[in-house]
Amino acid sequence: MLVSINEDDLPRFKKVGKKNCIELALLLPNAYEDRTLYNSPRIGTFQALDVEIKSFSPSVKFNKLRFFCFNLNCEVEAVLFQPKSYHRHQFIVGERIFVYGKLELNFNNLQMVQPRIVKKSGGIVPSYKTPLRQDILRRLITKYVNIENLRQEGLSEEVSKDLYFLHFPLDFPPKEGSEAYEKNFHSLKFAELYNHLKILLGKKESYPAIKSFKGKYEAWAKALPFELTQDQLRAINKIQKDMAKDISAKRMIVGDVGSGKTMVILASAYMAKEHGSVLMAPTTVLANQLFEEAQKFLPDLKIALVTNKTKKKEDLSQYDFLIGTHALLYRDIKDKALVMIDEQHRFGTAQRNKLSKMMENKTSRLQSDVSGEAASLNKTSRSQRNVSGKAVSQTFARPHFLQFSATPIPRTQAMINSSLLDVSLITQTPFKKDIQTSVIHKSDFSELLKHIEVELEKKHQVLIVYPLVEQSEFIEYQSIEEARGFWEKKFDKVYVTHGKDKEKEQVLIDFREKGNILLATTVVEVGISLPELTIVVIVGAERLGLSTLHQLRGRVSRTGLKGYCYLYTNTQKSPRLESFSSTISGFDIARLDLQYRKSGDLLSGSEQSGQSFKYVDMANDEELIAKVQDYLKREV
Repeated sequence: MLVSINEDDLPRFKKVGKKNCIELALLLPNAYEDRTLYNSPRIGTFQALDVEIKSFSPSVKFNKLRFFCFNLNCEVEAVLFQPKSYHRHQFIVGERIFVYGKLELNFNNLQMVQPRIVKKSGGIVPSYKTPLRQDILRRLITKYVNIENLRQEGLSEEVSKDLYFLHFPLDFPPKEGSEAYEKNFHSLKFAELYNHLKILLGKKESYPAIKSFKGKYEAWAKALPFELTQDQLRAINKIQKDMAKDISAKRMIVGDVGSGKTMVILASAYMAKEHGSVLMAPTTVLANQLFEEAQKFLPDLKIALVTNKTKKKEDLSQYDFLIGTHALLYRDIKDKALVMIDEQHRFGTAQRNKLSKMMENKTSRLQSDVSGEAASLNKTSRSQRNVSGKAVSQTFARPHFLQFSATPIPRTQAMINSSLLDVSLITQTPFKKDIQTSVIHKSDFSELLKHIEVELEKKHQVLIVYPLVEQSEFIEYQSIEEARGFWEKKFDKVYVTHGKDKEKEQVLIDFREKGNILLATTVVEVGISLPELTIVVIVGAERLGLSTLHQLRGRVSRTGLKGYCYLYTNTQKSPRLESFSSTISGFDIARLDLQYRKSGDLLSGSEQSGQSFKYVDMANDEELIAKVQDYLKREV
């Protein structure tokens, strides 16, 4: 149960960027003031005094005051530099007040520099650095941050107490490294994760499935000329169970480069063959490749390729499996029980959702074979939630929805993502990749050329990735246009393409069939399979993110050939590139990427950079995430 916030206080919550009591409790003090009324002076430190103002002498440069201090039982001088007009109204002769400031000894006289009037004396008092005035914020925290409210928001008694005493301390907070400090820090991380995951769970919507069916794949998998990996089988089994449910599946399958996601796609289409499936890919080249693979491994299915060149008059309802580009969004496609998106991050949210919505059963009545939980949900109102607390839309039935991504994420990120959708990780590869990664500089160029010549003699191919198409005075590396003359003069069959090239997909196909060297930008990061590619050279490698570098490196050694990745940089030392060179696992690299640039914010949607958490370490807090998720499940 959430604590209701008074309407008058909402603007104050908004001003400090907080939405509930937990978030307000996580707004920690930047310092603590000891306002204990000591009976002896503490020279050189800040101290609270109980005083009566004896005199006030203003001047242009400073105001001079004289106090009688009751807790020290002596007179104290005070100086206010850069005096303001309001000081005269604050410090009124004859009044008794509490002041706080640094106490010094000046010619055997006690002196306080820049005294500040405080309302509270005694004990440890926190101070905050926020857009709100200290007194207003303190009143807000006093009103909302208490153990009862934090318990009502769902936190445990122990965590609630730890957070409360950080704002209302009985003593100075424990020093870093101590057992008490670690306990407090654990509570902060727990509360931050709990709040984050609870909000994510509130965003997770459930829809009745257009079709629920128990698809079988075992006979198909047994007939393949190779064995599927355990990770592939685990993902397929999860999808099989998903599609048997009355609730529309929403699963993300994340696999490293070359992990065999295509076979998971084909297994899913095979299981849904009687009810129809659609797969959307970001490029014509990739759609063609997937179409070729589907024809090879799904001979019993009627399969169609849909691109901008496909005739619009063709009746697509006759096909079991449609594979295409975004051209699918402009065709009349209905009643497919399964929708799949490959390289999902290459599409916008609206495009991904549109394909799924095209299949919607927009009646309030479910098909006769949909029963159980989904049927019961259909009778309730749109504003209600199901038993797990998830938002439910009752007037729409949707297809099962699978998204595939070759951009690995750490297990910690996957666990958090699972609050919005189910996640399967494919970390194994069908064969061990043998790729040697090296950081090189200008002095290594002649050796690089020799190696390129050796690989070309073996009928292998080379990819060289440049940061720019044309020359720029702001970047110290050559562009494609500057460099192509050298490569075309020295080698035969050199192909060139980039993001603005309208013929880039055809260039990639031509290079795959008959090229030696391809000069390109990061347009080749994902997609096309180049089975004979053994060398990739990335120019200005330090300018790219680790995940992009990993995707580019993943272009080589696709069929088990020995691969080489050269990271060309003008930077003499790059710990980030050296760390990247030491591992081939995309999931380890994603973890490294988190450590270098943090995680991004899932709630605001800016996942590419920035920092989502203040206390949680996204790269290493896997155990804590599991603990919080388990706590949330018990709560439901």
